Amino acid sequence: MTPTTPQQDLATQWTTARRLYPIYFELAREFVLDVKPCADLEAGTESPAKETVEQACQWLDEMDELIQVHQLRQFLQTSSLVDQEGLLSLIQHFLANTKKNDAVRDKIDFLLVQYFSQLAPTGLADAEVELGYVAEALAQVLGAVDLKAPVWLNALDRVLDSARHCKSLDELLHGGILEQGRKAKTQAGELFYLPVALAAFTRFGYLMRRTFFRLMIGDLNVILDGLNELEEKDVHTIDCRRAQFSAEEPILRLRMICQSWKVMFQAEYSSGQPLRMLVDLRAAVESALGRGKPAGAEKRVNPEPVKADSAKADSVKSGQASKSMAARAGAAATFSDPTHAPGEAALAGAEAPEFEVSGDVGWDPDSQPGTKK
Repeated sequence: MTPTTPQQDLATQWTTARRLYPIYFELAREFVLDVKPCADLEAGTESPAKETVEQACQWLDEMDELIQVHQLRQFLQTSSLVDQEGLLSLIQHFLANTKKNDAVRDKIDFLLVQYFSQLAPTGLADAEVELGYVAEALAQVLGAVDLKAPVWLNALDRVLDSARHCKSLDELLHGGILEQGRKAKTQAGELFYLPVALAAFTRFGYLMRRTFFRLMIGDLNVILDGLNELEEKDVHTIDCRRAQFSAEEPILRLRMICQSWKVMFQAEYSSGQPLRMLVDLRAAVESALGRGKPAGAEKRVNPEPVKADSAKADSVKSGQASKSMAARAGAAATFSDPTHAPGEAALAGAEAPEFEVSGDVGWDPDSQPGTKK
């Protein structure tokens, strides 16, 4: 057991269970998980017997097994049910869990970054996000932190430095940088739960999200500038099959989609963006301008290629994709508080995004800043 996972007494366990129950029950409802209500937690008994507390803890353990990391991430992006106190309870709950598998680790990793994002003041510069600053912000979770970081944590700074030098999302996503970050987390093993390591990984996740945001905005600006240049050359459609649109996608429609995305990205931690589509759309525009790599030049894990004789299917898919993208962006734009800006996966009812910032599959700018100082 690590210094950050103290054994909770029965009273604390019951208080935590009562606090988490509405969150978990709503999670189960949203993702249609096959769980039965916990009668004692429903009743809200004030002074339960030991057996009652143990049954409540067992119910939470079963829920922890059922809830996947991407589901927890998506729920926190879209639900107003979880405030800072709720996040704190979730963090303390998972830190107290003696089963430290990869799923528990990744949930803690995500929750700490989410929590710090809500605590961080508006206008906080990257240079100000030092290890000591993060540790102080997380004091309620980590307690006093010995800031003498082990040498192996220096790998996180090297990854961040590489990410800062990226000029596009494509470079970040396919340059091996993300794999280095995931490797550092995996190789940490039990040392991940040292207070100084938790603070370091929180800092890493927070700064990596910011890098994603800046690169997304940069890619959007390049795409919009490219569309303007194409129109000046009297080009009205381009081949966007690599971005899951049609072989003759109207520039007018592409501009509308990009402007909608840009509205979404105005929230610094807008969630669940279609990163692959954005990367491929930039590549398609640059290809149409005679710049960049031709389609198929890179090895990617993409859907099956579109056949040449499927123009009609392309057109149908293009219309559906355009409407879907615009609808998601429009919905996000209606939320003036970025804390509650909905994630793409929730709005579309789709699977988790291909890239996720805190996670295993990839990266996603999936946190929104909450109430600021």
